[in-house]
Amino acid sequence: MTDPQPQHPEVRDLLQITDPAVRAMSANKLIGEHQSVVNEAAQVRRGAIEEMMSTGLSQTDIGKQLGMTRARVGQLLNAGPRPERAFLGSGTIITIAVGGKPEAGRTDGKQSTLLSGEATAAYERLAELARSLGLKTEPIEVVAPPGHVNLNRPGLIVLCGPRLLPFVGQVLEADPRFGFAEDDNGNYLIDRANGKEYRSPSDAGGHSDYAYIGRLPRPDGKGNFLFLAGIHAAGTNGAASYVEANIGDLWEQCKTRRFSVLVESQYNPKTKAITAVTPLTDLHRHEGVG
Repeated sequence: MTDPQPQHPEVRDLLQITDPAVRAMSANKLIGEHQSVVNEAAQVRRGAIEEMMSTGLSQTDIGKQLGMTRARVGQLLNAGPRPERAFLGSGTIITIAVGGKPEAGRTDGKQSTLLSGEATAAYERLAELARSLGLKTEPIEVVAPPGHVNLNRPGLIVLCGPRLLPFVGQVLEADPRFGFAEDDNGNYLIDRANGKEYRSPSDAGGHSDYAYIGRLPRPDGKGNFLFLAGIHAAGTNGAASYVEANIGDLWEQCKTRRFSVLVESQYNPKTKAITAVTPLTDLHRHEGVG
């Protein structure tokens, strides 16, 4: 009795590879690709079940609709990765790119790129959040001046504003509601709907800063990326703190669709540690776009 031939064309292609090492590596790659799809589909399924429950359906009712037992519905809700991890980006690996400043005072031509302590803290918050949700994170990606960053990647989070990352500032024009602006008094945030300006209290000696949180389109049109930026570095750290504390609510409100919201971050003037973060505006969902 002969073994049945595999039905999937990609598996049949594997069997045509004569070198066993290459065949094994190719099989491993194929398994990884399909496992990623399985994981993402499982997230979608769990999210859909939770959405059904939010309408008042019981697990028994849902089981009847899906052809499952109540126990199986409970297993799906309690097993696997939390669905809100998809809020951070697609796939299973998250890359966090952070805009850096040129080192001042060097005259030997060996100028390096520096990150503020607040930007580093923001990276660490989001990286730890991603890991807690079962995602892998790449080492911090420092974007050197003049701020050229590749936005056409899955699972991308970008930190720091248009002053350090001017290309992101151009993409930010796709946001129909909020954005950054600049005049002789410095950078500020603006509500395009009514022209209201949000200038950082820290510019006037206060101990708080404003920040933008949103999901923006990739330039290649093949997805989105998450963007967090304060008017100053403290605001960026505060934005990361807000996502860390509210990712469940953010997921419920917008899933993986494009959105934006402005937040205010209070901080300790001596340590720069974030003490409180509150919404400055309502969350705006970008209707009609993915």
